[in-house]
Amino acid sequence: MSTQRPRWQYVLVTTLALLALAAVFVPQMLRTESELRIHAPHQGLSLPDGFYVYQRLDERGIRIKSITPEGDGLVIRLDSPEQQLLAREALQPLLPPGYTIALSESPAASQWVREFARTPFNLG
Repeated sequence: MSTQRPRWQYVLVTTLALLALAAVFVPQMLRTESELRIHAPHQGLSLPDGFYVYQRLDERGIRIKSITPEGDGLVIRLDSPEQQLLAREALQPLLPPGYTIALSESPAASQWVREFARTPFNLG
């Protein structure tokens, strides 16, 4: 006598394995980064120095992932939404009047996406 398992058991085990994989990888793919965007909406205002901003936030214990110029402003990426709110509160009195500090969240590209984007394509 052969002890062959019913087909539904294989389907059930496969489905559970796929759900477990999805539970592990989907949160990583959908993770967002907390950001502050500093803009100078009026012409004549120059961007604040990124190093100055970094020093002032670091003095207050605010963890910064990166500060990069983007278009007509600075983008500050932070560790958490709580750090984002603390950074905005710290920067408002430090920056001269006229700057806008906007909260935003952007999707965080996973490491393999960043590596793929940096790799040049050799076509032809």
